[in-house]
Amino acid sequence: MLMKKNATLLLLTILHLLSSSSFVKADTDPDDVSALGVLYTSLNSPQQLTKWTANGGDPCGESWKGITCSGSKVTEIKLPGLGLTGSMGYQLTNLKSVTTFDLSNNNLGNQIPYGLPQNLQRLNLAGCGFTGGVPYSISLMTKIEYINLSHNQLQGQLTDMFGSLSALSTLDISFNSMTGDLPESFTALSSMANMYLQNNQFTGSIDVLANLPLRNLNIGNNHFSGWIPERLKNINIQREGNSWSSGPAPPPPPGTPPSSSGNRNRKSNDNKNSSDGGGSKKSGLGGGGVAGIVISILVVGAVVAFFVVKKRSKRSSADVEKADSQPFTSYASQEVQETKPTQASSMPVTKTFENSASFNLRPPPADRHKSFDEDDLSVRPIVTKKVNTASINAISYSIADLQIATNSFNVEDLIGEGSAGRVYRAQFDDGRVLAVKKLSSSALPSHLSGDFVNMVSDISQLRHPNVAELVGYCSEHGQHLLVYEFYKNGSLHDFLHVSDEYSKPLTWNTRVKIALGTARALEYLHEVCSPSVVHKNFKSANILLDTELNPHLSDCGLASLVLDADQALNHNAGSGYSAPEVAMSAQYTIKSDVYSFGVAMLELLSGRKPFDSSRARSEQSLVRWATPQLHDIDALAKMVDPALNGLYPVKSLSRFADVIALCVQPEPEFRPPMSEVVEALVRLVQRTNMSKRTVGNEQGLSPRDDNDREF
Repeated sequence: MLMKKNATLLLLTILHLLSSSSFVKADTDPDDVSALGVLYTSLNSPQQLTKWTANGGDPCGESWKGITCSGSKVTEIKLPGLGLTGSMGYQLTNLKSVTTFDLSNNNLGNQIPYGLPQNLQRLNLAGCGFTGGVPYSISLMTKIEYINLSHNQLQGQLTDMFGSLSALSTLDISFNSMTGDLPESFTALSSMANMYLQNNQFTGSIDVLANLPLRNLNIGNNHFSGWIPERLKNINIQREGNSWSSGPAPPPPPGTPPSSSGNRNRKSNDNKNSSDGGGSKKSGLGGGGVAGIVISILVVGAVVAFFVVKKRSKRSSADVEKADSQPFTSYASQEVQETKPTQASSMPVTKTFENSASFNLRPPPADRHKSFDEDDLSVRPIVTKKVNTASINAISYSIADLQIATNSFNVEDLIGEGSAGRVYRAQFDDGRVLAVKKLSSSALPSHLSGDFVNMVSDISQLRHPNVAELVGYCSEHGQHLLVYEFYKNGSLHDFLHVSDEYSKPLTWNTRVKIALGTARALEYLHEVCSPSVVHKNFKSANILLDTELNPHLSDCGLASLVLDADQALNHNAGSGYSAPEVAMSAQYTIKSDVYSFGVAMLELLSGRKPFDSSRARSEQSLVRWATPQLHDIDALAKMVDPALNGLYPVKSLSRFADVIALCVQPEPEFRPPMSEVVEALVRLVQRTNMSKRTVGNEQGLSPRDDNDREF
């Protein structure tokens, strides 16, 4: 009996050891375990996710709620309708084998993250309260078959992200607030059977859907117009609540129409072929008809030439001399005809040079503080081009006002210089201090004054707390100047690289604040402004800091001053900020801005310049040197700006590095939109308990806990 009992105990012990060993050696891939742990924490560690843990565990071996596995890899995540809150974390891209991702009908809010599993076949995020837009990363899910983003609060336009989604058969983005026309890339959805776009604010026609193999289509309650394509009338379609055109639809064009020149060449060749071929029809015009037309044209041309010569002969020599002395007159009059008539402009652009004699356009010759721009203020031809200044939300200054405020653009008031011109500190009579940017003639020639005023009109509409505000402008006597708010603490570049006895290093909290504010500025330019504004010259020297060290992005809307590809390449050569595609082709996009933002944030993290020829060759390019170290916590700690003296939260540093790594990816399509960068930085601030060690008495700030600051 005792032996039997001992045998039973031995058997139980063996079974226990076997079962224990299965837990020691987890069945689940470590990358999947880590990603699910971050997801669990981001969802505020909900109790309804039974068996889930934040660290370690074995999702496959322990049958975590909603998790399906194949071997050691997680293949499905299904957590619908569980009342989950929070967000989805930042490691979902590590779930390489997940094909189904369903978090529908939860209370997740915020924006759909950029980093979703890339090998998904089914994605369901319906009814989660998401705002923002549809993430561009969906364009990378080439195996996706089903997307449901309905019943959220998504806004903005659908970008052209569907060109590679030929496997997609069901798309549901109904009951959102999407706007704009349907993207052209919809035509590539060769497997599309079910599309639900109802209850949005889409506009334009639905012609891009005409050739899709649709069975069910709901486009009700939008702002569509035009006609329903004939092919779509034979499917299950719901179209009410739009502004469809009445009457017969125009016939569809037979393929893509060729250019006008191409049409003429084709007709000419057709006529030639018909005359050469004995059995073809003859042209309607015989040889005599063609000869008559040619003779008529010659006669009419001779008569016109006679009157033109006669009219020119009547011009006096004085008129000719006057025309020769004003080489821009004919060009200006042509431009006046092309512009719409406007009300009389308040801009003093039509003042004569005689009236400006009292303006003292040149400083006294004996003044030892000679102006940098003395030669630029020489008399230039005036181009009288009518422009509309009614839409400009800025003050029109005269040259005289700005000369007085800058002491004739004195060298001692010079505070910055770039490719577009020089910036001066201006002290006005009312005590206000502003910054005056004097554009160089190479950036904006005098005959483009009308273009300058139109550009000013666009810039004056930009209003965001983190965008440098345009206060005024001047377009007078061939000069073009912009007047901005003056920011006492200068640029981020100076703070990081130009040290003096008065400056103090930026604390970690302030660096995060600068990163977030600057990201919000780019988000505004890229995703709020319509059309989007591409900065093209994003760098730390254009991030200006006020007395509270809040960032203000400058030079917004000046992209048109990059006149051509050669100038763009010369301007950016060696700067370290240029995205790879810009360095190769000078093609700027919002994605190249994202790359430049990542470089500036890397500069903020490391305290190094984007390109530093004084360093060893392997360390001269900041991106090339730092990128391999961004995911290595030990290496990352060594590359942090020494000025921080180790006073930073390690987790915050790691998450900040993750954001940078996404932004500086060499392929533009893999870089996130700025709205998702903002979301990641906001999440970083929310999740990180700012260490008391990082509190500092920074320049311009009163001593107080950084936790009390708004980011």
